Amino acid sequence: MKFADWAYKIPESEIRRLLRFNVKYYYAGGKPGVLPTEIIAKILKKIGEDQLKNIEDGREQEVADIYNYGVTAGTDFFRKTLAERLRREGIETNWEQLMITTGSQQAIYLVLDTLIDPGDVIITTRPAYLGFLGPAGKLGANIITVPTDLDGIVPEYVENAIELSEKEFGKKPKMIYLVPDGDNPKGTNLPAKRRQALFDVAEAQDVLIIEDSPYRNIHFKGEKVFPIKSLDKENQRVVYLGSTTKEAMAARVGYALAPEELRENMIKGKGFLDLCTPLIMQRILDEYYRNYIDDMLPKINSTYEARAKAMIEAMDATFPAGERTDPKGGFFIWWESENKNFNAKEFLERVAMPNEVLFVPGEAFYPLGGMAYLPDSNSLQPTVAETHELRLSYSFKDEENIREGIPLLGKLLTEELG
Repeated sequence: MKFADWAYKIPESEIRRLLRFNVKYYYAGGKPGVLPTEIIAKILKKIGEDQLKNIEDGREQEVADIYNYGVTAGTDFFRKTLAERLRREGIETNWEQLMITTGSQQAIYLVLDTLIDPGDVIITTRPAYLGFLGPAGKLGANIITVPTDLDGIVPEYVENAIELSEKEFGKKPKMIYLVPDGDNPKGTNLPAKRRQALFDVAEAQDVLIIEDSPYRNIHFKGEKVFPIKSLDKENQRVVYLGSTTKEAMAARVGYALAPEELRENMIKGKGFLDLCTPLIMQRILDEYYRNYIDDMLPKINSTYEARAKAMIEAMDATFPAGERTDPKGGFFIWWESENKNFNAKEFLERVAMPNEVLFVPGEAFYPLGGMAYLPDSNSLQPTVAETHELRLSYSFKDEENIREGIPLLGKLLTEELG
């Protein structure tokens, strides 16, 4: 059977691959480990009781409607609930500007599918979220990565990369993609000054920003910084992507706030993919967001904070020479070995997995091909994936597991690296 070219060029997601392995010390994919199970059960019970009452009262069609097809853009009631929450974050919007997606991963794909033709240029971080890199590569984008530090992306590097893109490819980038809050994979938070500077660069260069913020509400250290989208008063410069997975459950429901013309084409594209996001899931989540999330978030965040602290303490006590990030939220810590010859993927397969430890090798977060912006020479060079880095997630396992598993990983790394 002859497949489309992308099927041969784009490998399976490393995180999807690692999900197949059931190990004791699972620190790979960012699976939410603090779920409002009792609250969701109460919501399901309430919805069921209300529906049974409606059926008894002869309003069965009203019940049936929530299990039927719906408007592709999403239900009015859930979009109104989300729009109100975004306004509390300083984002000026109304509910009609929002669209509901089947997971924020679908929103990422819709933005790319709507805007990118083969050969178009995208700027993103180095390393970058692999769930963005895969679809961007599938659609034939030229990806330029810019290096990040412990505070995330550097706006000056972005500006320089835009200028070099015009020289190298004869065109400006169509978008800048980043995860500013609890970055995936590094766990960094972009400071306010950089958010403003990045927005100013995008304005001056007429480039769209994709602000992917699934971890925005998973925040446990320091003050939350304003969304980049809050600077976009005319809804023309920033596409804001959100998710319910990290703060509710993996219901596969996300949302997007985009400029009107782009949003309408994203809705059209969504219709080709799935017709609509299940209405019953929107109903369940609407109840959660209206009545429960504000009480639940502090409990969720305090648990993740304790897990992050446990992982950091264990890493600092047992890992060999290297550098880690210090998350203020999100699910991840990024670690780079001082030994640049270390191969994290080979070590994972040969040593860690047989010892029941799973992480994601850092090379998974680099694009296949593309160009890398190098600040020292102010030039673009072919991207080379770094092998001496890895991503650890503290979200899924409890503190006891982390305090056992991370020292074990530290011991194995130390034996490997000396």
